[in-house]
Amino acid sequence: MTNRTMMAFDFGTKSIGVAIGQEITCTARPLAAFKAQEGVPDWQQVEKLLREWQPDVIVVGLPLNMDGTEQPLTVRARKFANRLHGRFGFDVVLHDERLSTVEARADLFERGGYRALSKGRVDAGSAVVILESWFEQLLAVRHPNAR
Repeated sequence: MTNRTMMAFDFGTKSIGVAIGQEITCTARPLAAFKAQEGVPDWQQVEKLLREWQPDVIVVGLPLNMDGTEQPLTVRARKFANRLHGRFGFDVVLHDERLSTVEARADLFERGGYRALSKGRVDAGSAVVILESWFEQLLAVRHPNAR
């Protein structure tokens, strides 16, 4: 296990959540949520965050239908991931994000009730779920017999 810094994005057409995490601890925490216009963020805000945190890898949540098929948002999330790589040169990976918003809402509600369920907090929380899920998958690949 290395000590790489990872950043995750929960892509949405109106808001994009962001989380940061460390590979060595396999933990993540919410950073921010950006407003987006039809899936396009303020790229200067994104650049500022990337410069500040200098992630080794960026994980972008890939929204799929429950049966694993793609949906219209899937194509847009791929385009967003490609733009992140093309604009800034970071390594970008896509990760299945099914149920990340549901899990983030449940976690936030458990800790803070309805007041905790603001859109920005849910989106940033979803990015945490995406990144921690990616860490779990990484561990499972590296240590298939560990339990």
